[in-house]
Amino acid sequence: MEKDEFLEYVLEDSKERMVKALDHVKSEFAAVRTGRASSSLVEGLMVDYYGSETPLKQLANFSVPEPRTLVVSPFDKGAMAAIEKAIQNADLGLNPSNDGQVIRLNFPSLTEERRKSFVKVVKTKAEDGKVAVRGVRRHARQELEGGEKEHGLSKDDIERIEKVLDKMTQDEVAMIDQLLAHKEQELLEV
Repeated sequence: MEKDEFLEYVLEDSKERMVKALDHVKSEFAAVRTGRASSSLVEGLMVDYYGSETPLKQLANFSVPEPRTLVVSPFDKGAMAAIEKAIQNADLGLNPSNDGQVIRLNFPSLTEERRKSFVKVVKTKAEDGKVAVRGVRRHARQELEGGEKEHGLSKDDIERIEKVLDKMTQDEVAMIDQLLAHKEQELLEV
């Protein structure tokens, strides 16, 4: 691998990993409940479906007819009891009501104390995301140092790429901060 190819590879690999870390933070944020109904809260729940653990999103459709109501429509009506049990066992603070056709989940409005605890959870998830992004930068730097002799990299090449890596890291951390601010506002909104 030529020097330029190696540098390009390190940058592309780092960018890809940072984007994955950002996507992970987004999915983590989506799973934190606000006062509104959202399928992202339950679609990842594992349901004991005829002896195998299956994600709920493979067993049902979701709809939000009202801001605080989520309707789960199972493809197989025989799975209703298992789906209901999985939702109850998930400790989400939701009580499923089953009418034989669909399961309705009513999202109660959040207390101020509960909102603040969710904000703490979101901040922790954001910090984990930032740590992951910085870990990608650290890994890229180690690759550069390892490839210094092998690919004939000069100190100037490494410094130049490290500046690009620092800029990428700052951009991704800023994106996480933006997502955090938005999620905090969403959580504290009454």
